[in-house]
Amino acid sequence: MEWLLIFILGTMIGSFANVLIVRIPKEENVAFPASHCVTCNAKLKPWHNIPLFSWLFLRGTCAFCGARISAQYPIVELLSGLIFVATFLKLGIAWPTLGIALVFILLLALSVIDFYYKMVPDSLNLSALTLAVISAFSWPMLLEHATLALLFAGGFTLLRFYLSYAIKKEAMGEADIMIAATMGALLGGQLALAAIFLSALLALPAMLILRQEGDEESQQLPFIPFLALATWIVFIFDTPIAAYLDSLYG
Repeated sequence: MEWLLIFILGTMIGSFANVLIVRIPKEENVAFPASHCVTCNAKLKPWHNIPLFSWLFLRGTCAFCGARISAQYPIVELLSGLIFVATFLKLGIAWPTLGIALVFILLLALSVIDFYYKMVPDSLNLSALTLAVISAFSWPMLLEHATLALLFAGGFTLLRFYLSYAIKKEAMGEADIMIAATMGALLGGQLALAAIFLSALLALPAMLILRQEGDEESQQLPFIPFLALATWIVFIFDTPIAAYLDSLYG
């Protein structure tokens, strides 16, 4: 029963993540006005806001005007519920675990925003970084999280300068630097480097496909989704990945 409650909590937070995804890029208030149809602006009833079930019962359409409701809403809610369950199963039921689960939901929201708008709101990015640092199980771990966040932020900043100079254009954005800091705080040095390498491998096929597009704007690849996915994969499979890395480098 407790895992069902954790899943439900995750879907509820995922429902709020959808609000962040829709409103923040438009610079709208995330609290007011209340939830409404983006097509007809009709105020939604409480039973229209039940995570997952409302979208299914309404068959993906607005109860007032019949406009289609994006499948993004139930997908984000479902993924958020699964993120919560998987994180608590891995780390146990504790307050720091809640913080780490929230970091991954923020990374999910950032990924969707980057995919649709090719932008990364600082408010969400800094929230994810802050939670990654403070979600420690002890004071020594808190210091370690903060140190790793600073090291990865500094390392990515230096890499950004070198790459930008080499290719004569902006190579990475400030958002990537903050995501790297979040990865360092969450995973630790060795695993964060593995996640960055994995994100590049995941993004490579998409980069090759986009290179076939004609204009420069269509060739721009939103990289945050790959960083977030790689961070999640390494987080879930940290033990075998760390064992493999130890076997390689002793």
